[in-house]
Amino acid sequence: MRNVEGGAKQSRFWGETTAFLALFLDNAGVLIFLNAILVFTFNFPVDIILTRMIPGTAIGVLIGDLIYTWLAIRLKRKTGRADVTAMPLGLDTPSTIGIAYAVLGPAYVITRDAQLTWQIGMATLFMIGVVKIFTSFFGGWIQRNIPTAGLLGSIAGIGLMLLGFLPLVEIFNEAVVGMVAMGLIFAALFSRLHLPGRIHGVLAAVIFGTVIHFALGYSGYLPEYQAPSWELQLCLPVFSIDFLQILPQSIHYLPIAIPFGILTIVGGINNTESARLAGDHYHTRDILLTEAFTSLISAFFGGVAQTTPYIGHPAYKKMGATWRYTLATGLAVGIGSVVGLMSLFVSIIPRAVIAPIFIFIGFEIIHQAYKESPPAHSPAVSLSFLPVIASLVMIILGQFLGAMNITKDLLPLRLQHLHQTLTMLSNGFILTGLLWGSMLAFLIDHRAKLAALCAAVCAVLTLFGVIHSIMPTGELYLPWRVASDAHYMLALAYLALSGILLILTGTMDKEKGR
Repeated sequence: MRNVEGGAKQSRFWGETTAFLALFLDNAGVLIFLNAILVFTFNFPVDIILTRMIPGTAIGVLIGDLIYTWLAIRLKRKTGRADVTAMPLGLDTPSTIGIAYAVLGPAYVITRDAQLTWQIGMATLFMIGVVKIFTSFFGGWIQRNIPTAGLLGSIAGIGLMLLGFLPLVEIFNEAVVGMVAMGLIFAALFSRLHLPGRIHGVLAAVIFGTVIHFALGYSGYLPEYQAPSWELQLCLPVFSIDFLQILPQSIHYLPIAIPFGILTIVGGINNTESARLAGDHYHTRDILLTEAFTSLISAFFGGVAQTTPYIGHPAYKKMGATWRYTLATGLAVGIGSVVGLMSLFVSIIPRAVIAPIFIFIGFEIIHQAYKESPPAHSPAVSLSFLPVIASLVMIILGQFLGAMNITKDLLPLRLQHLHQTLTMLSNGFILTGLLWGSMLAFLIDHRAKLAALCAAVCAVLTLFGVIHSIMPTGELYLPWRVASDAHYMLALAYLALSGILLILTGTMDKEKGR
């Protein structure tokens, strides 16, 4: 009996450890990518990233994970279940990358003032927090009325493309490091194998992968290798409202802040639904208000990236995690950032080592989207993926065009049109995927009126750029103030689709009558 109990305790310990490492490294990975984009693409000063942006951003993770830990303990006491898993919270990957490319990078290119750029990032995050607080009150209604295929399908597309394909590119950028890390992490997370000495595969991947990275770098086999600074520096986040003075100067980023805020609220709804289907029923409003509040408060401490409940709750539950892993992650990220450890991790852990964790979580999201949706709705889940693919193409294309200093106007006319089409298809991709998936799910269920309503909503949102914005940055706009007529044509196309679906309503009603 003692052996059985000891084995169960050891299994729980490794489950919590695995979940902690996955969530901690997930957050570290986002910070690593943020740092890499700003430094390598825009030549942003690294000091202000490591000593100001990262500590301020980590405050949101600390507070958010502590609140989610408390919510899990409360649910455990209410249900009497010992297997309650806390909702994972961390930094939102798509919007963090978006803020880097659409706000921080361009602002620094224009101003060449790192301090001002940092404050613009804080102001943008503040606006995102305000948007999220406002929209969080509609979360429960959305969750009750949107089909599972739409809710989970839109985020599964992110799992496939942004958490699957982009990290795969990083693995191949450093193939030796990436393959070693992928083998160890996949063996630990998919097969639950343990290495000799009971060292966990995720921890082994970080250690071995980082050692190989430095060995190859010092030997001259990595062209982008830069020797890190090993000095620890105390980085106390300081509460400040100075950024509010430049809020008028940053207001033109509001059209960017609104979609990013809505994106994570929709993601939070999806994640709450994902947790419910996995057996942990959290109140949607509690989850959404927590992510909104922590994003808002982070801005006052120098943060530039918003927090959000992470996709992949079932993956953490499958690992055997409870509430301890979020508590450990929050403390590790928060305290680690203050003493300089998070900045050190960002400097020394290669992206190829972190990438397999993103891939694992992405696979779990895709699996659940198909599993929890009715089998007949699988085409709706697949349809939700397509706008995310457009977003992925634009992320990669933007890096090439930016590096070559090529604007859209310099492209041949046919490629200009293709670039505009991809831009419209990618902007607002998560809402587009949600509406497309819901529309097809309703149509499959012969609920043509609701499918027509989805198409009509797409038409309205297209007019104002909430989805399919014609602006490269994804800005919102008043339709009559835009020179192009592309948004009018696409809105008309959606209205035509809505009309067709309404016409089909009568046919479907007749078939039901038979």
